Amino acid sequence: MSELQYAKSFRDLVVYQKSRQLSKEILKLTKSFPKEEMFSLTDQIRRSSRSIGANLAEAWAKRRYEKHFLRSCYALSKDMSNSFDESL
Repeated sequence: MSELQYAKSFRDLVVYQKSRQLSKEILKLTKSFPKEEMFSLTDQIRRSSRSIGANLAEAWAKRRYEKHFLRSCYALSKDMSNSFDESL
């Protein structure tokens, strides 16, 4: 088992890297959504997926406040879940 490296930036965080990949996958997926959803549900899902990385970057700056960081991550996961539930 390898040792984890200390992150020097939010860009070094595995969760941030995965959020970027997720955002790209969501963009591909939502291209197949109906055109009438382009400016409502599709837009909401895309914006919420992009906000994950943005909120991680903000939380990195506030990382001394662990509860704030965890609360932000939890809220983002619920926002994405709700958006996907609405798309079904």
